[in-house]
Amino acid sequence: MIRLLRLAFKIAMLLAGITFLYLAVTFVQVWMASRDDDARPSDAIIVLGAAQYDGRPSPVLAARLDHAYQLYAHHIAPKVVVTGGKQPGDRFTEATAAAMYLHKLGVPDGAILRETSGQSSWESLQASARFLKQRGLSRVVLVSDPYHSARIQGIAKEVGLHAVTSPTRTSPIKGAAAWRRMANETLRVAAGRILGYHLLDKERHVGKLVPGLAMLTRP
Repeated sequence: MIRLLRLAFKIAMLLAGITFLYLAVTFVQVWMASRDDDARPSDAIIVLGAAQYDGRPSPVLAARLDHAYQLYAHHIAPKVVVTGGKQPGDRFTEATAAAMYLHKLGVPDGAILRETSGQSSWESLQASARFLKQRGLSRVVLVSDPYHSARIQGIAKEVGLHAVTSPTRTSPIKGAAAWRRMANETLRVAAGRILGYHLLDKERHVGKLVPGLAMLTRP
């Protein structure tokens, strides 16, 4: 009995060590991705959505859109895809607010494509991939906050996009708040690589697989 307990303890410690190492490596990868700007000539720029206030982008979304505009102005891609649906009671989708903002900056309406149904990063990128492929487009530059880069690139690969990331450097999320987001993203990336980002996005399935893991599926 004592031998079995010792063996179980050793196995538990080994598993804990492997888990810690996996999370540590993933954290470093998330951090490195946050520092990388790999913008290159592509078919389209995809801006991940964030909160909007009655048609006005939040500071987080505005920072992403400002960066996307700079990429567009430097001819990185001829199309900008704005993403994001709306919350109950909202008059505007995140994509609509983003499109209006970009239009005011000088991006022609014909250069803006709208994904207006997504409620998560996976949903937005999956829907964007669908209509981009219908146009024969697949090479994209993803724009979001730095901490988000590793996960959205993983999702993009899963939905069949050839993606690089170019995170905004003017996000209001900085300091301790940014590090907390980085830690959360580490858990999401770690889980997504094992379960698949599509499965992770479906809370009802994730909750059955690993109790409490559903919280990791939120945008």
